[in-house]
Amino acid sequence: MLLFDVLNPFWWLATAIICFKLFAFVDAAVRREDAYRAADKKTKSFWLIVLGLALGTDLLLGANVLGNFLTLIGLVAAIVYMVDVRPAIKQLTGGGGKRRDIGPYGPW
Repeated sequence: MLLFDVLNPFWWLATAIICFKLFAFVDAAVRREDAYRAADKKTKSFWLIVLGLALGTDLLLGANVLGNFLTLIGLVAAIVYMVDVRPAIKQLTGGGGKRRDIGPYGPW
């Protein structure tokens, strides 16, 4: 039965969506809290809750790409994090988690 799932292109798409959401969640978890505030991109807790719910619904309910509206909402949230929030935080922190002095209004 698993062989038939692996041959299904929608199974691969669902797996890719889950991996993308997992990457976004882990990335949000390892970033510093003050960088979110300095970039003016909500809070770390907000993004962890949103991305965690997006990932959790896919893991519990299955990432049915065609029939699950929650999968698409979570995918949009992960995309927003990856294209808007993550680059702003990386710019402030210097990319790979290197410490730079960040004040309340950005880098010093």
